[in-house]
Amino acid sequence: MRLTKMSHACVRLEKDGRTLVIDPGGFSEQDAALGADAVLVTHEHPDHFDEGRLRAALEAAPGAEIWTLRSVAEQLSAAFPGRVRTVGHGDTFTAAGFDVEVHGELHAVIHPDIPRITNIGFLVDDGAVFHPGDALTVPGRPVDTLLLPVMAPWNKISEVIDYVREVKPRRAIDIHDALLTDLARPIYDRQIGALGGTGHGRLTPGDATDL
Repeated sequence: MRLTKMSHACVRLEKDGRTLVIDPGGFSEQDAALGADAVLVTHEHPDHFDEGRLRAALEAAPGAEIWTLRSVAEQLSAAFPGRVRTVGHGDTFTAAGFDVEVHGELHAVIHPDIPRITNIGFLVDDGAVFHPGDALTVPGRPVDTLLLPVMAPWNKISEVIDYVREVKPRRAIDIHDALLTDLARPIYDRQIGALGGTGHGRLTPGDATDL
């Protein structure tokens, strides 16, 4: 499996000539979802879900499908009947040849005055990759590569470090990093790397690694 980091929270996974894209939102490249055989969306916030990008991807590839939670599916299902699947915590499915488990139910708390929305994470190919969306969900299964949300209005670095410690992946790769300045990146690298208890790294958008 090959993982390509796109901007912010989006990644592309490739295996056996097929492509799975997770969270091609408005902070990611305009063509982040194009060419995908399947797309997974963790929740409705615009940095993870961009309706225009998804419509373009489905129109360009008549066989492409989307798996997501109800709040996103309701915005797309009428235009693409039979191609938008609604899933939730505990569900399992196969998308573009990737086996996927759904973990989690709620977005992390941004502020007590802001109502929490639904959020799901995706565990791919028996723990090869876990994308939690906007939550620090612990899947309760071994994880090889954790996609780690490092900078968001809803987290702080101590929580990020404790999350890595709890999940115990073989390695963590940064996502949700569009708000993290280049000045701050070495601080995050040093502290997460020293205290997380596992291998930690980051990829420049467009860079790839084999899993």
